[in-house]
Amino acid sequence: MKQHMYDVTTVEQWIQNGERLILAGDEKVLNQLPPGSWIGGTIPYFMTVNGGLFSQEKIYVTQMPDSATDVKVKTYTADTIDQVYLDAPPNGFSIIILPAFSKVHATFALNSPSFEGFATSPLVGWISGVSLDEAGQAAPKTYAGNGSGRAEQAVVCHIELPPTKAADVQIVNIFQQGDGDTITFASDGFSAEEACVNGQPVNFASYIQQNGVDTRLPLVANLHGAMINTSFQQVDLNAKKVDFYAPVFAGIEYRVARPVDNYVHSFQLMVPTDLGKTIYFSCNCILNYLYADLEGKQLQGITGPITFGEVAYQLLNQTMAYVVIEDI
Repeated sequence: MKQHMYDVTTVEQWIQNGERLILAGDEKVLNQLPPGSWIGGTIPYFMTVNGGLFSQEKIYVTQMPDSATDVKVKTYTADTIDQVYLDAPPNGFSIIILPAFSKVHATFALNSPSFEGFATSPLVGWISGVSLDEAGQAAPKTYAGNGSGRAEQAVVCHIELPPTKAADVQIVNIFQQGDGDTITFASDGFSAEEACVNGQPVNFASYIQQNGVDTRLPLVANLHGAMINTSFQQVDLNAKKVDFYAPVFAGIEYRVARPVDNYVHSFQLMVPTDLGKTIYFSCNCILNYLYADLEGKQLQGITGPITFGEVAYQLLNQTMAYVVIEDI
């Protein structure tokens, strides 16, 4: 199975030969590809077999599984993304790519847990992005079988498997809730001015400054035993507002994550040995790449795009999401 970095010419030839592919690469290279059976998203950061890599020339390729009995590609807008679980195959899984900072990204992030059929079928994927040097200048894009990027549409590949196979979506999250204050918010959103800290109302930006909160550590919620991160984007003291890379939700109890002494070592301790040999697809967060200085560092044979957010049923941050295909 193809699951590595390749040059444009090689990928172009595979597409022309009818290969069904899931692609991640910079807009400059994805725009060069011919029409065919592929989906893609923009990103120039990757985890390869040789370690973390920044490249605007190579494309990360995942071949559709040989065991797939049917593959359907659909695009969704903010008005239709709530259908994503209803369109999933009866047995199989779906891979989703959403463009960062788009309306469909925000709609999915805020509302996916309330979508009809939520979590009834495995959904894994990522948020497309751009080089950090181009942030604010270039828009993240998705692609649905041609070299025309879309800044406001999600693309999903619904992959049906035979009865002898099953897909399982998992995450690796090195963060746990710390022992500090309990933080809640009055409303859902990607930003917050006010919060309740141990039941007392505060301006959240001022609280972060006064308490020396390390914003490289996410807020962590314990949702039915699963640790779900919400990462800090910026703390604007002038506007007295805090922005996040994923939404906070009203009434959920958050705590700042416990500090991690060694990112890479902590991650490797949580990843089962030889997991990289069984993963069909995985993605890891750009914040992990930056804060752990992953460029050139290997993660136990696990490869994939480094992204602006991860999807394992819903939007996640500072997490690795992956899917394995198992024999029943």
